[in-house]
Amino acid sequence: MADEEPVSIWMQPERQERSGPGRRPGYSREQITRTAVRIADAEGVEAATMRRIAGELGTGAMSLYRYVPRRDDLFDLMIDLAMSEVELPGGPSGDWRADLTLLAGRTRATGLRHPWLIALLTSRPTLGPHLLRVHEFALGALDGLGLGIDDVTGLVTMLNDHLHSAIRRELGWLEEARRTGFGPERWKRDYMGPYVRQVVESGAFPLFNRSILESRTAHLAPEERFRHELGHILDAIAALIPSLRPR
Repeated sequence: MADEEPVSIWMQPERQERSGPGRRPGYSREQITRTAVRIADAEGVEAATMRRIAGELGTGAMSLYRYVPRRDDLFDLMIDLAMSEVELPGGPSGDWRADLTLLAGRTRATGLRHPWLIALLTSRPTLGPHLLRVHEFALGALDGLGLGIDDVTGLVTMLNDHLHSAIRRELGWLEEARRTGFGPERWKRDYMGPYVRQVVESGAFPLFNRSILESRTAHLAPEERFRHELGHILDAIAALIPSLRPR
């Protein structure tokens, strides 16, 4: 019914079907989701429609709705399948900085493999089992430091906000390079270079000039820049921890 309340896909039992003589082939949520992820990786998330997925699987689109009732459900499944690739130890090591560095690096790698993931993840609330696993690891890394759960959650949110922003920026560079044929170095040298030189020579923006002429981080490779900025976020967390402990 149109007025029925939606139910989280994680609360809906997986449909069990078997193929056999005279039966149409059965599918699974994982099979449908993997097909959707493959399409989204190649062509963008908007291309991963039920009609397109059904065409890849050789069936009708309506038959897939028995397994994945809504497009939002498909998005939740896609997010969680991608997050399953964030490989982490079974629990935190006790070195919160090392644990969060590991988490950040593997989140970045996953986000770059699936260019649609971060935009989808940050545009909708979802709590699939693999996303919860990653979140639990992050919370656990800061547990035991004498902080309340609100502060632990707030620090993890701050870290995630930075990670998602950094990954989206890097993806933007990659997409611009794909669209124009200009990689970052060529973009700086041939496209923006002449204009930046003009601005620097004008002397109108002295702090901008310093950021161009003296900055080391502006010329780092993407992964080095990511780690450098992550270091600042972790330094900020380290500085905040003592002030957040109850007195």
